Amino acid sequence: MSPLSKYYVGAAIASILALLLLPSLVAWILVIALLGGPVAVYFMLDESQRTRLRRIRRRQIGR
Repeated sequence: MSPLSKYYVGAAIASILALLLLPSLVAWILVIALLGGPVAVYFMLDESQRTRLRRIRRRQIGR
């Protein structure tokens, strides 16, 4: 399992647990932070950094 897919599985499990155990509004804020945080960080990267990141991911897919 790739490191990226491990992150997605962990975020999904944390989101489900938050929805089950926490009050409604707090749980939804936590879910948005868990899933939206990496997206926001990706868009904060410079275009050359995004290109480099895509190139590295493509190399890892062909393993």
